[in-house]
Amino acid sequence: MKLYVGNLPFSVDDNKLKEIFSPYGDVSEAVVIKDKFSGRSKGFGFVTLSDDAGAEKAIEEINGKEVDGRELKVNEAKPLEPRN
Repeated sequence: MKLYVGNLPFSVDDNKLKEIFSPYGDVSEAVVIKDKFSGRSKGFGFVTLSDDAGAEKAIEEINGKEVDGRELKVNEAKPLEPRN
């Protein structure tokens, strides 16, 4: 299951994101989205967990949790809507 993680502090990189979610199962992907020009974090990312039950538990426990002074927003990622 792919999860959206929002309100990430700029101190969180891909490895730190993976570390936050690894207690909930096998993290196959953890990506912090970065600005293509500056390379700076945009403050959100995506995590893919192989186990849906672990992903549900991660949403439950990490959503609203404070990391470096910011409350994380975690939910199931929605497919990208095509732009008109």
